[in-house]
Amino acid sequence: MREIVLDTETTGFEPADGDRIVEIGAVELFNHVPTGKTYHQYINPQRSMPQGAFEVHGLGDDFLRDKPLFKDIAQAFVDFVGDATMVIHNAAFDMKFLNAELGWVNRPLLPMTQALDTLAIARKKFPGSPASLDALCRRFGINNDARTLHGALLDSEILAEVYLELIGGRQPDFALKQNTQGDAGQGDGQAWRPGARPNVLPSRVTEEEAAAHATFVDTLGDDPLWKRL
Repeated sequence: MREIVLDTETTGFEPADGDRIVEIGAVELFNHVPTGKTYHQYINPQRSMPQGAFEVHGLGDDFLRDKPLFKDIAQAFVDFVGDATMVIHNAAFDMKFLNAELGWVNRPLLPMTQALDTLAIARKKFPGSPASLDALCRRFGINNDARTLHGALLDSEILAEVYLELIGGRQPDFALKQNTQGDAGQGDGQAWRPGARPNVLPSRVTEEEAAAHATFVDTLGDDPLWKRL
């Protein structure tokens, strides 16, 4: 199964008001494993960059002036995506811009059914909790120190890690053989057993959740079961 984890940077929030895409970044997954193939492109938006958008991603007019127009990179982009599912955080936003750009150059639009929204997954999995990319990195212990500014390719790489955690984490291939002949190191014929983890996994409970739980336990009386554990 091929998936494309994707992010865009733009000049603002609404293509109908003249905002444009200025960067696209994408990471290919196959069976939920990164293949190493990526797509990354800066794009000349043919308009000035608002200060608010510049403060988010740091892409200014001087930097973007000599970059290709969307019409010049559209074919390479759609070829990379193909018919793969696009994994996007807040998919409605990026799909709105991608289809606006494709429509302006008279190309077929990408169906919304081709997009998988990790923001919706996170809100369903952790109702009431922050679901931004940074918040999910904190929850899953994913290092995003390099994310001082938004960047489409970096955010796609981070989102790929977040996505794999949201759907259950990376699972090793336990294609274990029956030990009929006695594998190396298991000549006694005993069944394989997993060893202890070399490092304890970090807690996924946030400080806010832990504080809320402690407050609740205090309402249960002088000797609740939770305080004995």
